[in-house]
Amino acid sequence: MAYSSKPRRENGRKASKARKDSTTPRSGKPKPPGKQDKPFRPARADKDLREQAPREKSRESRPKKEFSDSRGEKDAEKTAKRPRTEGSPLYKPFTPKKAFISKTEREGLIRLNRYLSNAGIASRREADELIELGLVSVNGVVVKELGTKVDPQKDVVKYDDAVIRPEKFRYVLLNKPKDYITTAKDPEGRQTVMELVAAACKERIYPVGRLDRQTTGLLLFTNDGDLAKRLTHPKHGFPKLYHVELTEKVSREDLDKIRNGVELEDGYVKADEADYVGDGKDQQQVGIRVHSGRNRIVRRIFEHLGYNVKKLDRVMFAGLTKKDLPRGRYRHLTEAEVGFLKMIR
Repeated sequence: MAYSSKPRRENGRKASKARKDSTTPRSGKPKPPGKQDKPFRPARADKDLREQAPREKSRESRPKKEFSDSRGEKDAEKTAKRPRTEGSPLYKPFTPKKAFISKTEREGLIRLNRYLSNAGIASRREADELIELGLVSVNGVVVKELGTKVDPQKDVVKYDDAVIRPEKFRYVLLNKPKDYITTAKDPEGRQTVMELVAAACKERIYPVGRLDRQTTGLLLFTNDGDLAKRLTHPKHGFPKLYHVELTEKVSREDLDKIRNGVELEDGYVKADEADYVGDGKDQQQVGIRVHSGRNRIVRRIFEHLGYNVKKLDRVMFAGLTKKDLPRGRYRHLTEAEVGFLKMIR
């Protein structure tokens, strides 16, 4: 016979109700007159009710603990290092380190030799020699002391009795096509990138870094020598992202070698990231992110592993992308982009 608890519960409820309605307690002794029945309450009930409100309040005000799991942190690192595609392979936003701004820069002052160099008079070293010879004056006073600072907005600087006006800094981004040499002038008469930006501005601008003749993609031009020096210096580690198309499939093992580093004729080099483009079905399309500024570094990495590069395109340079910039066209950087680049120290 199956056990059923329903009748017992009903009987228990009826008995309890009967006891509650009865004037005679369970002990059998009559209740004293005037004694009212009180609901049953455990001994700690009053104490719990008193402590309940402040305890809930303290829980709300108490800061939540952040638990750290070493395994979770490792997974987060892997997720952060995983390549992303946002208009280009291995896209990863580039955030430069916080810039150090000197007191001289905050006050808007620059060295006199730099002022002359920005005006196209001479290099900084040559400008120091001109200053020592007494050929430069500031506000009508001949200056021979090196390291003198001037205010470009207020001071009048003269060289050989002619007022010097520094050039306005220009920043031009070009989407370079094939068959153009990255140089100001080619003795063999081949096409140069300077022909593509000849109408960009009247100031003299020069390419920052270089791309070989068959490589396409982003190339920055400027007359800001300090910025160009910072962008090309390897210690700052600004990223360059390339889209590589090869004549044969690239194995996963070779991608691991590229990430771990390979030994070339001019030293050891490794990529920051390297992976297949898109969903990885086409293993002849590879994205590689590097910060090394060595000549033809991406081509030499793949050639070292026995691959032939069919196409090489730079799709990102120091955080700048090819968005809305067709091949062979150029555009001027915005103030926000220039400020972003100047944060790189």
